Amino acid sequence: MKKSPLEPFKKDLVEIERHLENCLGCEHPLVQEVSRYIVFSGGKRIRPVLTVACARLFGIENDDCYRLSVVPEYLHAASLLHDDVVDEGELRRGKLPAYKVWGNRITILSGDYLYARAIEIASSFGNAEIDAVIAKTVQKMSEGEIIQLVQSKDPELTLEVYYSIIERKTGALIAASAMIGGLFAGAPKALCKSLYVFGDLIGKAFQIVDDLLDYTGDENELGKGIGTDLKEGKVTVPLIYAFKMSDPQVREKIKKILSQENISDDEVNWVRSVILSTGALEASFNEAKGHIDNAIKELNKMPESETVGHLVNLSRYILERRR
Repeated sequence: MKKSPLEPFKKDLVEIERHLENCLGCEHPLVQEVSRYIVFSGGKRIRPVLTVACARLFGIENDDCYRLSVVPEYLHAASLLHDDVVDEGELRRGKLPAYKVWGNRITILSGDYLYARAIEIASSFGNAEIDAVIAKTVQKMSEGEIIQLVQSKDPELTLEVYYSIIERKTGALIAASAMIGGLFAGAPKALCKSLYVFGDLIGKAFQIVDDLLDYTGDENELGKGIGTDLKEGKVTVPLIYAFKMSDPQVREKIKKILSQENISDDEVNWVRSVILSTGALEASFNEAKGHIDNAIKELNKMPESETVGHLVNLSRYILERRR
């Protein structure tokens, strides 16, 4: 059985889980319950692992570093709470999304709490550069969600606009996760910028693979239905390529499907067949691979260490994941 790329971070993951629990800090039991529901719903913890690992690249490994690592994970959890309300998602990691359990208002306010708690923890380190990165990241995440909402159901969405969405929605937070580790460790500014670029690139690759899995994955492994993005009106990179590669008649049918309020399973399967038959999957995967190759080039600028190798393996794993 192939060793998990997260195996070298096994001890870190134990500490990360402990700090995620201890740092929630909410006095109201309902908000605590909703926050725990999303924070401990089975995420892979790639973001906090990156924070810890990137600090370790520069010789720093302590309890405060683990406390800092909860910041991107709380921000991620908050965004999931809000996204599910906006998208009216049916499943989140194989469970009912929080808004279906507690309603929209409590879910949104709990997401607000997690955003605020993350910012409070980040500010407690007295590092203005970390504060600035986190503030800018929250801004970008909000922008990405708005751009995606405005551009939904548009099959003629360009790759340029698609990247402007995922750079904000996914890339920015993973980039920040890596960079704040370097900033916390006092790494040279040039290398902190390289860590940001590294995180941004693997974040983009992560999102493209996520987009591919929406059409090719296993529902049981994904924890959500196949074609969920399409049903929510999200035009992602496989559909962008399929639309470009199709003849006018097929394009018109795709437009018609996307214009509907509700998209059936049969229509999802038809779009999926178009994606599978056009070469869109291969083109999308090559996009992701290019990002990972470039991300590894950024890692090679770091001081030589075992941790660099672990991060290279983690980067390559993004192309292989199935959920």
